[in-house]
Amino acid sequence: MTVNKSNKKFSAIALAAGLVFSAGVMAQSMTKNDYKNNKATISADYTSAKTACASFSGNAKDICVLEAKGKEKIAKAELEASYKPTVKTHYNARVAKAEADYAVSKERCDDLAGNPKDVCIKEAKAALTTATANAKLQMKTTDANEKANETTTDANNKANTKVAEARTDATTEKRDAQYKVAAEKCDAFAASAKDNCLAQAKTKYSKP
Repeated sequence: MTVNKSNKKFSAIALAAGLVFSAGVMAQSMTKNDYKNNKATISADYTSAKTACASFSGNAKDICVLEAKGKEKIAKAELEASYKPTVKTHYNARVAKAEADYAVSKERCDDLAGNPKDVCIKEAKAALTTATANAKLQMKTTDANEKANETTTDANNKANTKVAEARTDATTEKRDAQYKVAAEKCDAFAASAKDNCLAQAKTKYSKP
């Protein structure tokens, strides 16, 4: 992919791909017809946004297309969460946003080279891991609380245990992702400076 650093082109990306998809303002008592109409509108908005990307070139165009696809993906997931609101559909909507953001962020890294590009990709991945871990934690917490409200003290205790485990898992996943970013940054150094950098990263993120 070619690198395009035109400020005008990058400032215009939001205009081309930042069209407002209509799934974000849905009533929870949505009818089947409303659902179908909104889904059609989302597809039409995506087509329009993608068409507008044709005025760009190189990496600016790639970013524009990914932004348009991401907004469509998010809008569809939010539509599903509004039409059939469940713990799972709300989780899917949060993950859709995280994945869409990651795709665009990773593509932006193509404007860099060498270690800065590697760090950029690791940071994008870390942001995805963090957002996904938070979404998973929220889903498990909500699910556990709902089950606890249905039954007994024993269920409450089990729910609290599940929430604690989910929180620990999320913290571990996010810490591991941040460590990978820190370790990648160390590649910019050499010899003892690199070793010291890695040692500091391992200490900060509790790595052996």
